[in-house]
Amino acid sequence: MSEMQQTLKNDICFSGKGIHTGVKTNMRLLPAKEDTGIVFVRTDLEGKPIIQADISNLLSTNRSTCLKQGIAEIQTVEHILASIIGNEIDNLIIEVDNIEIPILDGSAKEFSEKILESGVRIQDCKRKYFEIKKELKYFDKESGTKIIASPAKSYIVDVSIDYESKILGIQNASLSSIKDFNTEIASSRTFCFLHELEYLLSEKLVKGGDINNAIVVVEKEISEDALLNLKIEFNKNDISVNEQGYLNNLSLRHVNEPARHKLLDVIGDLSLLGIRIKGKITAYKPGHKNNTKFAKYLKEIMKEEINKTAPKIDFTKEPLYNKEKIKSILPHRDPFLFIDEIREIGDDYIVGVKFVKDTEDYFKGHFPKEPVMPGVLQLETMAQTGGVLILNTVEDPQNYLTFFMKIDNAKFKRKVVPGDTIIFRLSLISPIRRGLCHMHGVGFVDGKIVAEADLLAQIAPKK
Repeated sequence: MSEMQQTLKNDICFSGKGIHTGVKTNMRLLPAKEDTGIVFVRTDLEGKPIIQADISNLLSTNRSTCLKQGIAEIQTVEHILASIIGNEIDNLIIEVDNIEIPILDGSAKEFSEKILESGVRIQDCKRKYFEIKKELKYFDKESGTKIIASPAKSYIVDVSIDYESKILGIQNASLSSIKDFNTEIASSRTFCFLHELEYLLSEKLVKGGDINNAIVVVEKEISEDALLNLKIEFNKNDISVNEQGYLNNLSLRHVNEPARHKLLDVIGDLSLLGIRIKGKITAYKPGHKNNTKFAKYLKEIMKEEINKTAPKIDFTKEPLYNKEKIKSILPHRDPFLFIDEIREIGDDYIVGVKFVKDTEDYFKGHFPKEPVMPGVLQLETMAQTGGVLILNTVEDPQNYLTFFMKIDNAKFKRKVVPGDTIIFRLSLISPIRRGLCHMHGVGFVDGKIVAEADLLAQIAPKK
């Protein structure tokens, strides 16, 4: 695994129909700067809204994985996301002019081929990983799906499928190195059973389907009338069932192509974690619904670990916001402006710094001979950091004020004294809605937690 982030060298274009909607979509992959992540842009909508490829934006998993952020929606993202992860790309902008990603041949083959043609560019920023440190299990009683994440030095995926099908049998697929994605997994096409296809066709749900971009498994003898209906639906006269039990004499690219495609889907769905995985994923009977549920579970575990780990800061580099820039966002002024620097701002988190000096006004009266920074002022500094995160979501932050509505679960674990540097990290507990922001904040000194709390705030226009 590369230690540095990567993006594309050159733009790439695709065009094709969405398998479910039938709409034609033109898609362009563009290089993106460090820490952008994977972002979809709906160029056909007013304002060109973005959709971050993150599990928090999951809309549905009915037949494919669909995302929505604000008014913008994008469907069937799993194949392109798998190809991006399989080609070890971290930062990418995907412009689309319609609602669904093209299905192409039903695999990630063309996506991967064009990415290889473009090549990747190594960036000047270290790649972030979610390292699996202990076995994490997920089980869905209804479907019998089991997914386990366990420690490993690299990203490994093992998949088993069992549909109680005489045609498919029990199939297994493994990927021991992400570097083998293009040769072992990318070309594996999606599949379905004939009875599923017939139902989808009757409900007008496969508007962009083609008999050649999916493996259709025929479990039972098909009637002449049913075969005729398929010929009419797909406008083909040569549809038949081969001896192996697949429709249209389709030649499998791999003996276990269905299992390999399910592995492809697992990689695509788990990419919504928003960070590279270092560990082994073992999945039995996976599907979009349970893949994404497992991604949500991993995200919660990851947040817990992040909240316990101090952010690493290179103080030789300039901050994202210095104190003067902070003043352009927050209404606070000395002596009540406590936060000194903002070092990072993400979609759902912020990192700020407070340099605790012996010249602070409050030390004159708070244990003058043994100065300790008051806990309430630590919370205020934490709150100001969170205020920058909230106000960063509006175009004119100078015209808004932040009001704190509630503080819960406040804990002070170590005293803070002059000379300490407090690093605050605040993460959203839930998405910002109607100006309300619910955050969990943690303050660290020398890598150890000194304070933490849950904060609820609201922004409102200045009168």
